[in-house]
Amino acid sequence: MESFSLILAIVVVTALAFDFTNGFHDTANAMATTISTGAMKPKVAVAMSAVLNLVGAFLSVEVANTISKGLVDEAGIRPEVIFAALVGAILWNLLTWLVGLPSSSSHALMGGLIGATIASAGVGAVHGDVLVTKVLIPAIAAPLVAGIAAMLATRLTYSLGKKADGEASRKGYRAGQIASAGLVSLAHGTNDAQKTMGIITLALVAGGTLAPDSDPPMWVILSAGIAIALGTYLGGWRIIRTMGKGLTDLQPQQGFAAQTSAATVILASSHLGFSLSTTHSVSGAVMGAGLGRKGGVVRWSTATRMFVAWGLTLPAAALVGALAEYVTGFGAWGTALVAVFLVASSAAIWKLSRREIVDHTNVNDTDDAEPAGVVTTAMAAVTPPPAGTPAEPVPSIPAQATAERTHSTTTTV
Repeated sequence: MESFSLILAIVVVTALAFDFTNGFHDTANAMATTISTGAMKPKVAVAMSAVLNLVGAFLSVEVANTISKGLVDEAGIRPEVIFAALVGAILWNLLTWLVGLPSSSSHALMGGLIGATIASAGVGAVHGDVLVTKVLIPAIAAPLVAGIAAMLATRLTYSLGKKADGEASRKGYRAGQIASAGLVSLAHGTNDAQKTMGIITLALVAGGTLAPDSDPPMWVILSAGIAIALGTYLGGWRIIRTMGKGLTDLQPQQGFAAQTSAATVILASSHLGFSLSTTHSVSGAVMGAGLGRKGGVVRWSTATRMFVAWGLTLPAAALVGALAEYVTGFGAWGTALVAVFLVASSAAIWKLSRREIVDHTNVNDTDDAEPAGVVTTAMAAVTPPPAGTPAEPVPSIPAQATAERTHSTTTTV
């Protein structure tokens, strides 16, 4: 086996940087609904999520093996290809974080890997069957399954809680939210931390440090778990605001239903080795929970922007990964140029984010929330309100019209 080279060290550090961005980009998946409903204080929520992400990283390596052994041909991969893939993934994560859109870190990573691999070894080095069955199909199915499950679970919880004391019920569901948020955090560590493990393992195999078909070493598992936990604790407050308040207005019952449904889908996919997007699953569950409550609405304008970001993630990250791989092909100076570009772009995005700071102190502010939109307003108008909601008062006759009629009567007399 070859020694641990400089390019491998650069790849490992860059992969852990991606894992860090994955952590703060996806914190919203576990904690957005818990924070938005007031079940937990923001800083406590992200701290709990960070710990459980770390624990989840040790539960399985099935998804890591999908990345390192299944998606692309190991024989056609150089460490520089992995580096280029990570550049595409990190920049997409940072851009979508800047605008507060919940997009898939997983698909950004796989898009970057696919683009860089095609630029280096051709289309034949990408295993199309694995891409379709373990990436694309779950990308479509996950939000649908989680959304339908959350909608049905929301309706069931409201139906079962009709006769329950209102305040006691809310407290119970807040406790349930905390438990289900912990489950989502555990599932996120089990699924997403493994993707970085897989990419580091692939780089080690490509660099000759590990034998082909090797499982991730323990130091890789530990470092990936710590990186994603640190990123989670930092808190992706912009995306937490969008998912917690921008898509729909959630009550504790809905938050509990959404998180439980999403966690079930994520854990099942991790067991099967599907490289699932936790963002897709949780976003679908949040929208399903929004539709599951009578009178509940989804802000389709925000959802549409999110869907567009989902569709662009794979091709955009692939394009950046391919361009980065092309530049690294010029040798050491090309790799250095790509590294400088990554650092400079990341710093520029961070500076832009300081123009409007979103953190734990204002994450639940909704002054700048988008209007519900035509579709949502129409759905709310035809949906019966929840039981016990007071009826709206009949609009009174405008004062000016009353005065005119009085004046007319007086004149006639």
